Amino acid sequence: MTNQQPSAEGVPADAMRRLAELTPGRPGSLFTSDLSVNEFLLVREAGFKPIGLVLGSSIYHVGIQLGRWGKNQELTTLSQAMYHARELAMTRMEAEAAALGADGIVGVRLTVEAREFGNDIAEFIAIGTAVKADAPPPGGGTWRNLKGQPFTSDLSGQDFWTLIRAGYAPLGMVMGTCVYHIAHQKMGAVLSNMGRNVEIEQFTQALYDARELAMARMQTEAEALQAEGVVGVQLNAHNHRWGGHTTEFFSIGTAVRPLRPDHEIERPTMVLSLDG
Repeated sequence: MTNQQPSAEGVPADAMRRLAELTPGRPGSLFTSDLSVNEFLLVREAGFKPIGLVLGSSIYHVGIQLGRWGKNQELTTLSQAMYHARELAMTRMEAEAAALGADGIVGVRLTVEAREFGNDIAEFIAIGTAVKADAPPPGGGTWRNLKGQPFTSDLSGQDFWTLIRAGYAPLGMVMGTCVYHIAHQKMGAVLSNMGRNVEIEQFTQALYDARELAMARMQTEAEALQAEGVVGVQLNAHNHRWGGHTTEFFSIGTAVRPLRPDHEIERPTMVLSLDG
């Protein structure tokens, strides 16, 4: 599963005209943002100016998955579809931010909405606020990531402010997904477990494997960005419309790096007051 470079391809002409009106420095230009008032002020305090709301969308048809339903297995066709659809939405959002000359996108929300066009069609939406830094990073260079893309972050305004103040910078949102089929229990096993407290090891192992695959793929994306770590990780389970024995595990977080190679987090000094 590979990242795609953001470009204007796939971004509607109406969106490009809207972005042209938001271009910083243009007479009469104003910014749009879905940040709350508190988040807006904290992002400004961190040294970043919101310049426009950016979004990406992909309506995606999920193909047919063939397999042996009597065993635990990843449904690779579905995994690839869910990953690719999200990536299309993310890269289109990044393309809008690049068109604005943004250094990054904060407060990103990545959602999936079912559509009435069919049971195998869904819309993937990425939306966030593009920002421009007041100054280069303290350690020099650029706020953009190693691929030359505006950074993306789903951290709240408060967490973003804390991250910057602590000497770290976001590189990008990283994600991993795994759609997994959990085999049905055989009738003999069902009958033998009736009335007893007992772990269903087959189910435990299936869910464990699926989570691990999603997490490993997210970590691989972070390593490609040369991140020091991933913060704010969320690991969610979605059933979508694939049936009771099929589930998707989706992990997502923000990859970060220190602003200076020799960076150390400053810890508050404890002061003791002794009376008498």
